[in-house]
Amino acid sequence: MRAGRRRAAAAALTGALLLAGCSTSDSPDPAPRPPSTPDAAGWPEPRADRPVVDLRFDVAEDLETIAGAERVVFTPDLDTCVLVFRSWPNKPATARAGSGLTVSEVRVDGEPAEVRDVPAGAPESAPAGTLQEVPLTECAEPGEEITIDLEFEVELGTDVNERVGTAGDVDVAWFATAFPLLAWERGRGWDRSPAVAVAGEMAVSEDFELASLEVVADSRYEVLGTGQAVGTSDGPGDTTVHEFTAPSVRDVAVTVGELDVQSAEIGGVRVHVGLDQGVEEASAAEWLARLEESMAALVALLGPFPYDDLWVSVLSSQTSGIEFPGAIQFGDTDPDFRRALVTHELAHMWFYGLVGNNQAVHPWLDESFATFAQMVVHGQGSASMADLPGSRRHGVGEPIQYWEQFRRPSATYYDTVYTVGGATLVTARDRVGAEAFDAALQDYLGANAWSIATPDDVQEAFAELPDVLTELEQVGALP
Repeated sequence: MRAGRRRAAAAALTGALLLAGCSTSDSPDPAPRPPSTPDAAGWPEPRADRPVVDLRFDVAEDLETIAGAERVVFTPDLDTCVLVFRSWPNKPATARAGSGLTVSEVRVDGEPAEVRDVPAGAPESAPAGTLQEVPLTECAEPGEEITIDLEFEVELGTDVNERVGTAGDVDVAWFATAFPLLAWERGRGWDRSPAVAVAGEMAVSEDFELASLEVVADSRYEVLGTGQAVGTSDGPGDTTVHEFTAPSVRDVAVTVGELDVQSAEIGGVRVHVGLDQGVEEASAAEWLARLEESMAALVALLGPFPYDDLWVSVLSSQTSGIEFPGAIQFGDTDPDFRRALVTHELAHMWFYGLVGNNQAVHPWLDESFATFAQMVVHGQGSASMADLPGSRRHGVGEPIQYWEQFRRPSATYYDTVYTVGGATLVTARDRVGAEAFDAALQDYLGANAWSIATPDDVQEAFAELPDVLTELEQVGALP
């Protein structure tokens, strides 16, 4: 324990069905029922011209700050005269809890570059905006390679019930989406959507090759990363350098600290589970058992697991779950009691990981589909679950900013985008039959693997099943 630091009481779970991407039902979830099994083949290869990223995080011994360095090799497919990066730790939910990210230096093709800091929804307490714009001295043409080097610092707030934080009474820090994230969408250009005070994801990123992820931490600490663990080497002083690499991800998550880590191979996937010293509800072995059951059911429904490695952090300061490509942060919960939560977050490996989306503009594309998968696997979901009045009933396809107008924006967002969206997809599947629906869903996943999907891609995948499109139109998911 670090002297002088005390952990605040854990936040109570809300009574909403879904919170922070997860089910929060107070009763045990029913056991999984086997869905129809698709004839799944391997996923397509990622694009050869995707960005290439090298990241280094130097974690302070007290686990309160990080010095970061990033190199991005980026080849735009459209003309551009600027570069745009997002600093998502500066969004309201994390910045108001004490976390933040500051970019200190940017070089473009080896030359110092101007950085324009744009608030883009960051609260006044944030150390910087959520958007950094870098003007280019000369506009870049499609196919022109640009190399960007960035230096940055991350501040970790104490007991943050979100993706970036550090614990007050145990030695652990967790940080995800905690680096300047290139905000390019192929064929569309830069995303500048503002951060909002709604508890949910709002990032967008093309898949990139994670050529190298280096995490430098005190040698007494364990490190969970993203991708394949390449190995370790001696760092400066009493530190160890942990290196990872991944062929195609759209985000990076890391956990550092005194962790009980257990690994197992599940269906050909290397699964690593790490529990901090404050976790009490379940053991690493119990987490592995629940992950194995949920993964098997999802593979049967959706096709091959998209990643060779899965890194799962169980954190006593968190209460729910947050997804990242090939990684998940869970709170200290019983994975058997909340098995739907486990399945929901795992489903995001297909919906957001494999097939990306702009989570600020089209959040239903990952949250409604992940909730659908959770409902199918666990026998949940019916038309009655989607019985909400007025704009809530018809707002499934609205952007995350839309929900700020409601008295309880986060709860209304969850009730509509997660519950109504997921239940509508279950109803659509029942109308057209599981075999036809699942085949079209497989087509959608395969056609949009390692890219950013839009509602138009859903319309195309289900074009021969008009009843599905009708159901989605009735709740506002499709126009």
